[in-house]
Amino acid sequence: MTAIGRLSQRLVLERPVAVGDGAGGRVETFAALGEVWAEIVPAGAAEREIAGRLDGVASHRIAVRHRGDVRGGMRFVAADGRVFRILATFDADGRRRRLVCVAEEEGR
Repeated sequence: MTAIGRLSQRLVLERPVAVGDGAGGRVETFAALGEVWAEIVPAGAAEREIAGRLDGVASHRIAVRHRGDVRGGMRFVAADGRVFRILATFDADGRRRRLVCVAEEEGR
């Protein structure tokens, strides 16, 4: 379990929102749900072929106080501009105290 003192990174939790683009289509953007304190632990790195070229992908485990509204497809944004796309979430000890999010860092 993550000790409360390790939740030292302030992140903004965002959810995807589809909005009209003015031409009859839709564009996905993100809306902030609020700020959370988190512990970010690097979990690994890999190369993936994206659009015909190799690209590095860094994965992380991000622990926050338990929330019932966090889902895959949402993201965290750090004050320094780093963006972490949430892939999956789980309650590490089954006691609804901490939520662990498996995330990939975008754009690095």
